[in-house]
Amino acid sequence: MSDVTASRSGQSGLAWAGFDPRAFSLIGLLAAIALVFHFLSGGLFLTPRNLYNLVVQTSVVAILAAGMTLVIATRNIDLSVGSILGFVGMLIALFQIQIFPMDAAWNWPLTIMVGIIAGGLIGAWHGAWIAYGGVPSFVVTLGGLLIFRGAAFEVAQGKTLAPFQPTYQLLGGGIDGAIGEANSWILFVVLMSLYGLGEVVLNRRQARLGFATLPAARFVRFALFCVVGMAFVWAMNSYDRPRSDIGRGIPAPALILLAVVLCMEFIARFTTFGRYVYAIGGNLEAARLTGIPTKSTVLWVFVTMGVLCGIAAVVTTARLNAGTSSTGELLELSAIAAAVIGGVSLAGGRGTVAGAVVGALVIQSLDSGMVLVGASSSQRMVAIGLVLIAAVWTDHRLSRKT
Repeated sequence: MSDVTASRSGQSGLAWAGFDPRAFSLIGLLAAIALVFHFLSGGLFLTPRNLYNLVVQTSVVAILAAGMTLVIATRNIDLSVGSILGFVGMLIALFQIQIFPMDAAWNWPLTIMVGIIAGGLIGAWHGAWIAYGGVPSFVVTLGGLLIFRGAAFEVAQGKTLAPFQPTYQLLGGGIDGAIGEANSWILFVVLMSLYGLGEVVLNRRQARLGFATLPAARFVRFALFCVVGMAFVWAMNSYDRPRSDIGRGIPAPALILLAVVLCMEFIARFTTFGRYVYAIGGNLEAARLTGIPTKSTVLWVFVTMGVLCGIAAVVTTARLNAGTSSTGELLELSAIAAAVIGGVSLAGGRGTVAGAVVGALVIQSLDSGMVLVGASSSQRMVAIGLVLIAAVWTDHRLSRKT
């Protein structure tokens, strides 16, 4: 009994407030990276311009990492996400530029639907082989990496397809691809209000059901989110449009990422499907014996991953304003690294979408900082590889202790 009491008394304030201590260690690492590179780059890293670009660049990897979280949580892997992104991006470009009339108002929404549906179908194809065909996910998705990279070339015989419709380009977060200062603050107030209301409702519900409640912890959590959100909006608003004093506000890719994270967090934490995912990763045989539809769950996990590849393809092509067959090369490694650095266990059954997003931000911050100090691409790859190895070693140590 004394051991349990000592363990509880040793919990950090962050754990008391409902935060994952490992997630905050990642945020501490992120802060250290930012401060070190801000000093080494002569004050360039923490400028509004670099932070805005960092958010835009992180969005694609974070979207893929959100889907990779569920894939790895089921003890699977997807090595094909970069190739799927490239192939879907070329399909979007082909339909928008060569097949559909460019001047039609429905052109870009319909091509987005084409891309997302294509990504979902590819994910279903992979999932069927894995779940019902019994082929290891490593083999299936490695084949997918080769197949869809080659297919991306074949779509236009290696030609670059450009440009896209101006409205579609806004989704990439370019010069006009942000919602402005006022709308950014309005969005912040609305989201924080909804979050605060949700905490109040949840606290009352727990009290009514007889569960222990910690209103002070909820208030601390709400206050921390408010501070972080205000700092983010202020940074995005501080980056002015060209030749003006008007702030850009939150970029479109960040809004798309926010929608993806909220949706994926809801699925992972509050749905039966999400519980099935983590149960399968925790113990596949036990999950099967308890009646969990393991095969269909794995199939839908890969469908979800394919859909997110389609969304990431939209953001990428809109930002580049072109479809190229080389788009997305090596992104599968970044997505896997982000998920693992963010706390997703390669042994399955553990990890959060939010943690994977922070992991993506760590990777992109490291890459961006090394660019600012003049590091070569090979040096950046070495650094990210070392961080990945350290993250896997940490995960291994934590798994053994557990």
